[in-house]
Amino acid sequence: MMLSDILKKYKIILASQSPRRKYLLTELGLKFEVRPPEVIEESYPKYLANEAIALYLAELKAESFRNRIHPDEIIISADTIVVMNDKVYGKPANYEDSVNMLSELSGRMHHVYTGVCMYSSLKQHSFFDETKVFFRELTREEIDYYIATCHPFDKAGSYGAQDWIGYTGIVRIEGSYFNVMGLPVHKLYQELELFIRDFQ
Repeated sequence: MMLSDILKKYKIILASQSPRRKYLLTELGLKFEVRPPEVIEESYPKYLANEAIALYLAELKAESFRNRIHPDEIIISADTIVVMNDKVYGKPANYEDSVNMLSELSGRMHHVYTGVCMYSSLKQHSFFDETKVFFRELTREEIDYYIATCHPFDKAGSYGAQDWIGYTGIVRIEGSYFNVMGLPVHKLYQELELFIRDFQ
């Protein structure tokens, strides 16, 4: 039986306003509703690193539904971060911050971590995925052009792999491309199937 058939008994809630995550979940053939989480401060304990940060933030978003979830609902929340040399790159605060991020990532390899949390009234399960992304050297003119045309202020690391800079600046990816977009759909499909089968 297909996952889409199994899920007919449940209501999937995507706890994200990200158009990329909405697109990717739609491409899985799943029916869902978008319901943004409560506004939370995206801060985390300083002792956390790499995937632990992404998992912590994804779980924080999911848990904001604790008192407003119905028994037939399954919340899916996610958080994506970029990490290079132990420095975490979240969403840029402004134009200058965006320039600085892309200048630092230029010509180097970085890691993209996405944490995903599936949350119901009965249980919670989280997982993550990691992708290595290699950028060629970017000129300041290219960085300015990209920021001016694509406005990457809602993206971790100040870039989208599906944007102009992904077409022209990324020379290699090791791991899931969709993870870089913000949702590791290959893992989500498998993990969601297990979550539902356990749930029954």
